Amino acid sequence: MKLSQYRYNLPENLISKYPSGNRDESRLMVLDRKTGKVDHKVFKDVLGFFVDKDVLVFNNTKVFPARLFGNKEKTGAEIEVFLLRELNREQRLWDVLVDPARKIRIGNKLYFGEEDVLVAEVIDNTTSRGRTLRFLYDGDYDDFKKTLYRLGKTPLPKFIQRSVEPEDRERYQTVFAKHEGAVAAPTAGMHFSKQLLKRLEIKGCEFSFITLHVGLGNFRTVDVEDLTKHKMDSERIIIPDEATQVVNEAKERKSKICAVGTTVMRTLESSVSTAGHLKPFDGWTNKFIFPPYKFRIADMMISNFHLPVSTLLMMVSAFAGYDFLMDCYQIAIKEKYRFGTYGDAMLIV
Repeated sequence: MKLSQYRYNLPENLISKYPSGNRDESRLMVLDRKTGKVDHKVFKDVLGFFVDKDVLVFNNTKVFPARLFGNKEKTGAEIEVFLLRELNREQRLWDVLVDPARKIRIGNKLYFGEEDVLVAEVIDNTTSRGRTLRFLYDGDYDDFKKTLYRLGKTPLPKFIQRSVEPEDRERYQTVFAKHEGAVAAPTAGMHFSKQLLKRLEIKGCEFSFITLHVGLGNFRTVDVEDLTKHKMDSERIIIPDEATQVVNEAKERKSKICAVGTTVMRTLESSVSTAGHLKPFDGWTNKFIFPPYKFRIADMMISNFHLPVSTLLMMVSAFAGYDFLMDCYQIAIKEKYRFGTYGDAMLIV
């Protein structure tokens, strides 16, 4: 597959800037891979596609307020810092992206918050955009973390093109978010309300929770035409024993298994035995899925409508079938479905 095969014309007004009023009332396009049939529904209608003992696998990562705005020493130039991951707790070292990157050098100090309550020093240039910062903070670790998160903003993707609003802190998060560490939300999971989860439970569905701490690699542009040459950023994944037990028992009894989102699908496919069973895992994955690809765990998938030339779109096309999916995207544009993080969803069966 080539990068150019994933270019399509997406009208800018279809990129959703705000979430739907209720989580489970986004629109839902249902794709049937066997028949080629396409149905248009509301997300909570997903309930009708599951029966007793079917399994839904969710990503319970939690987004932290990763975007900081500060000023450079001496010049006072405004600098945006995007926290990627904590490197060393004791030394307060963080891997970050800075914007504009060209203005930041090793040794520069950055100031954040009222009365410069937080100061950071640039100690390493890791990439053209990336840096390592050491935060200079006298208080204990808990105080430091509280200060960092109080000053931080919800890290909405840049393509949303608006300022962060108070409701984003709650809406740019799933209702089952538990383990903090993501800088982007697992968006397919954001369509599930507590009420819908309860109704699925009453119906006899089982839930399996894995963790993938979503990084910025999701939004990194692919700059090679030959997809086999693209390298994904590594992301931390945790597949606990109880999650594998739920999934493997479902496989044994031939119940359906639904991957809720591309992050779940990547996690499941990163730790599979030769017999096709899910294995417990705690480590990193840089798995890049694009057609042709044989999926070994999930029978169904829920996903948002992804932007052109994104690795997310490539993965979904591998599951749905490239031609079928791209045809459905044209239908979605014609029917004015909402695209992106706060957009509508599709269920692929």
